[in-house]
Amino acid sequence: MKSNYKIILPIIFLAGLLLSFSIKSNAPDPDKDRVLIGLIRYALTQGHYDPKNLDDQFSETVFNDFIKALDPAKRFFTQKDIDEFAAYKDKIDDQIKTEDLTFYNLVYNRYAQRLQEAKGFYKEILKYPFDFSREENYDTDFSEKPFAKNEVELILNWKKQLKFSTLSRLYDNLESQGNVDAIEPSKLKDLKTETQNNNETGQSEDSSGATGKEKKSFAQLEIEARTATEKSMDEFFDFMDDLDDTDWFSVYINSITEAFDPHTSYFAPNIKKKFDIDMAGKLEGIGARLQKKGDYTKIAELISGGPAWRSGQLEVGDIILKVAQGDGEPLDIVGMRLDDAIEFIKGKKGTEVRLTIKKIDGSIKIVPIVRDVIELEETFAKTSVVEKDGRKFGVINLPKFYIDFNERDFRNSATDMEQEIERLKKENVEGLVIDL
Repeated sequence: MKSNYKIILPIIFLAGLLLSFSIKSNAPDPDKDRVLIGLIRYALTQGHYDPKNLDDQFSETVFNDFIKALDPAKRFFTQKDIDEFAAYKDKIDDQIKTEDLTFYNLVYNRYAQRLQEAKGFYKEILKYPFDFSREENYDTDFSEKPFAKNEVELILNWKKQLKFSTLSRLYDNLESQGNVDAIEPSKLKDLKTETQNNNETGQSEDSSGATGKEKKSFAQLEIEARTATEKSMDEFFDFMDDLDDTDWFSVYINSITEAFDPHTSYFAPNIKKKFDIDMAGKLEGIGARLQKKGDYTKIAELISGGPAWRSGQLEVGDIILKVAQGDGEPLDIVGMRLDDAIEFIKGKKGTEVRLTIKKIDGSIKIVPIVRDVIELEETFAKTSVVEKDGRKFGVINLPKFYIDFNERDFRNSATDMEQEIERLKKENVEGLVIDL
């Protein structure tokens, strides 16, 4: 096994180096992808504990896993697409050996095309109220569901899915105001007409026919449900737009690694960084959790005790417009994907970052923050002592296993557990409960 590690570790390091020359590149780099395929192939065939033969059976496994990883709900590919892809079903093993990306490029480009097509028609479908009086079936067991025969059937499937999502939200809305009976099939045709009319005039009424009352009408709730479905789809496609070629190629690489065993995975550099932070329970930065809202990077949480929290100048809901390294030129991050914006905001302990912030009240201000090490306290083991029927027990809550691979002297779950057990012994506990 030691000899296997000697083979794998330098390859993983080189693979990471090859993929981290820039923070983000939307354009595919075939040469880099081919080198990565070669490195992964060598690592798996020479260093895996149970090497697999790269044969036609292996090829079929990769084929099925890659299609399923891209389109698990069968919303994008048609059966015609799958039939075209199937020409490579027994050739992927040969392409891996020769670092040929023909299969990957065909599938990825078709998927990107189908994504753009879906973006073009989902809003159009959601413009108009659905006919809930019409009986239709929608299969949520995607494993047994066939792919759409053609593009027309694909759009019809999308319409059913959006209708199902809207109906689910509509039911919840009706239930919340005790009006579920309004969804009886016998009433739905009239309600559809009412919704259509209100859609066109922009009016909404409550169930008593009077406007402005607290209880909302079916028509208004239907519009709200459809709007919520559209918002959900907008967020989905915004997320998909943020993924670049490195992300998609990682999906293909993992279809290969998981064909060896389900616990072997490839981490692209940005995923590896997140994994290390998650495992270590600490990071260097400003101490704020960020989220993407449309084109904007928004502060979702301030970590207690962190630099952003200590500054007293930031609050949840603030939007970060620009980022400057110390006295450097500010970089506009509006429209930038979240992972890339975070890379500019994070930095070494002791360095300064200047954030141009749009406050909740609309004012703009520049906030300088000196970065620091932030420990994510929710990661680490915690203990308490409880008494039950006159007996004393120790409780250790271990949320996860953790270790800093780059700083072995930093706390880890094994040494922390040992210390907590010793501490509880001094409390003379009679028993120990470990909550994993």
